[in-house]
Amino acid sequence: MDRIRSAFNGMMRSERYSRFTLQPTENGERHAEVKLSDDATDDIMELEAQGSPSFRPAPQRQSQRTVLCVILGALLLFVIGILIGYASSRKLPSEPVNCELNKGAQTVGTTAAQSTTTTTSKPPAAPAPEPQLNWKQLTQFLAEKLTSQNFKSTLKDFYVQKRSAGSEEDMRLANRIVDTFKKLEMKPWTDRHYVQLPMPDSQHQTSIQFRSEVFKPTGYLAYSPPGRVQGRLVYGNYGRKEDLDVVQMDVELKGSVLLLRAGNNTFAEQVNNAAMRGAAGVLIYPDPEDFPFNTDTELYGHVHLGSGDPYTPGFPSFNHTQFPPSRSSGLPTIPAQTISSNVAKTLLQNIGGPASKQSSFKGGHSVPYTLGGAQNVTVEVNNVLVNKEIHNVFGVIKGFMDPDRYIVLGAQRDAWGNGYAKANVGTSVLVELAKAFHEMVEKDGFRPRRSLVFASWSAGEFGSIGATEWLEGYISSNDRNVLTYINLDGVVLGRGGFIASASPLLYSVLESTMKEVQSPLGSGTVYSMLGKGNWETQVLRPMSMDDPAYPFLAFSGIPSVSFHFITSQTESYHYYGTNLDTEDHLSYQTSQHTSEMTATAAQFAGQMALRLVHDHMLSLDVRRYSRLLTNAVFGVHKRIAELSQSGQLKDVSPEWLSRARGSFKRAADDISNAVSNTDLSDPEACRILNDRIRGVEHCLLSPYVSPIDTPFRHLLFGRGSHTLAAISVSNDTKELRTQLALATWTLQGCANAMVGNLWDTDNEI
Repeated sequence: MDRIRSAFNGMMRSERYSRFTLQPTENGERHAEVKLSDDATDDIMELEAQGSPSFRPAPQRQSQRTVLCVILGALLLFVIGILIGYASSRKLPSEPVNCELNKGAQTVGTTAAQSTTTTTSKPPAAPAPEPQLNWKQLTQFLAEKLTSQNFKSTLKDFYVQKRSAGSEEDMRLANRIVDTFKKLEMKPWTDRHYVQLPMPDSQHQTSIQFRSEVFKPTGYLAYSPPGRVQGRLVYGNYGRKEDLDVVQMDVELKGSVLLLRAGNNTFAEQVNNAAMRGAAGVLIYPDPEDFPFNTDTELYGHVHLGSGDPYTPGFPSFNHTQFPPSRSSGLPTIPAQTISSNVAKTLLQNIGGPASKQSSFKGGHSVPYTLGGAQNVTVEVNNVLVNKEIHNVFGVIKGFMDPDRYIVLGAQRDAWGNGYAKANVGTSVLVELAKAFHEMVEKDGFRPRRSLVFASWSAGEFGSIGATEWLEGYISSNDRNVLTYINLDGVVLGRGGFIASASPLLYSVLESTMKEVQSPLGSGTVYSMLGKGNWETQVLRPMSMDDPAYPFLAFSGIPSVSFHFITSQTESYHYYGTNLDTEDHLSYQTSQHTSEMTATAAQFAGQMALRLVHDHMLSLDVRRYSRLLTNAVFGVHKRIAELSQSGQLKDVSPEWLSRARGSFKRAADDISNAVSNTDLSDPEACRILNDRIRGVEHCLLSPYVSPIDTPFRHLLFGRGSHTLAAISVSNDTKELRTQLALATWTLQGCANAMVGNLWDTDNEI
């Protein structure tokens, strides 16, 4: 055997097989010759035929001898290998394979070490397929874990009377949530921001002087600029554009101080509308007709026409971020202050002026509700900016197939007052959902395909600051990874009705969940609570800028949803944004069933999340956008026709916008047909379709406006001249031309992205 090895090694040393082999030349020198691979044989033949100077084949006889030696050497090695393997296998003792039951996946397998020792024996059987729980089992497990008894304890554990953003109480709550997520092995992390929050000046109190009386309100509106203004007091109903149009027919608004009823639009919109008409200041009060509570109650809110920290618009307020001082374009330019209903009554009794021609201007006070314009009022607002450190808290249950695709459930921790319905209920639902899903994975064999992220936000009262700063910090990746946001704020406001605001992509998920979750009234489902009629008309509401889900939808292009159990379809929870948002008042609104209602709300949010992480196909229905787009485009058609008929607009046609809408509809129909004709058990086919679906919302963000100047870039739900709603009421013909073209390309670009394959794009424009 040794002689054989020696002979073979000698033969191998005589032939060089390096990539660059040195061959002797006639004069004794050596040169480098490139040895080409077998797949280059044809090229070699061609080079030989041409007599390439760089290729020098060995003599034919020497080549044949070399090939013969190589073949003999290979045969010898093969025989030696067989003999050694046979001898070794006879000496090794046979060991039985030790099979273990994997409790998590419930499959039979072997350890890596055991597999190594049995490589020459019969290969182990493939692991049994992982058992999948069906939908009925999953929803049953979820309902069993989200009980009213659990919520009685959690609602009590996470309730504190003071929880203002950045306070010690806020930090303690954040730490408690971190500890809870750690116990659930969710690997929690925090997101820290440094923001400027406005607070009432403790040294100089805000005041209102009317005739001989001076009032000292305790409520306040965050981001109202400090200052002292004087003007004629004018009553403007709710401060909507149509309300101010009516008032302006009888009373001059420029330089006035508007007295407005709270409701029907946000504080920020009311102040912005007043400033656009030239008003010097704004006073806002809760009218007894809309807010049937104690007439001394003060209101709290903010007047930033946007979300996030207005002093870092469009970019995150991380401590390491160094930017020059900047301000959001949504900050108000005139002072604004809330007052109680009692103070407003005193003002209305002596306001004077002409009577309103609109009966809708009348409120709940026994006063004439005249428009005013004769009496002066002085408003002095004293707010100061305070630097605060806020923390967002996150925990995750990772998906088993697409762990980098997330369904985010979020709730704010902070509140100005008690914030029982606004903050405590949502935080409790967030914690219990985390516990329920963790237990389903650990004990019940649930294997979510995508990841579930549980987020606790801070500074929500100031305009979703915590959530928006997080979105701004990860703006380049969130739209690709976050598939849906489910808002848990204010999910329980009563018992008997149900309303929701959502992206059209989530309408189908909402409807199916309403039909499956049991009604809190004792029989039937949430869907059956509505009675007869179209469910969308009864349930769906436009998403307000104050909705915590709004920045996810309009700023980041993430399909989002907010829902609320209320007392009835026509009655709202009046204590939001007041110190009366307490456990007792919510208990009264829910007929002493707060924990039961909270459990129902948690099951509703949980089932939506479950649907989005369980199925291969994303439960996002792109067809639901078609009708909304059709109505919006029709509004643009109508406006262009009006301006064209009046001669203000020439040579402008909405035809291309209509074609872009048609492209969107065809792309949506194509996706729906592809879903119907695809094997939904094929993960790769579903992944391709999911990629086409998940980008729809983000593609509806206009790429032609700056996220700093116009953060809410959504073509349908955003705010600004780029939206279809703004185009449909525009009077600026030059601006209309530009925005019409940009909106057309935004919509067509979205349709092209939905097609998926570039070569299938039907770009009619």
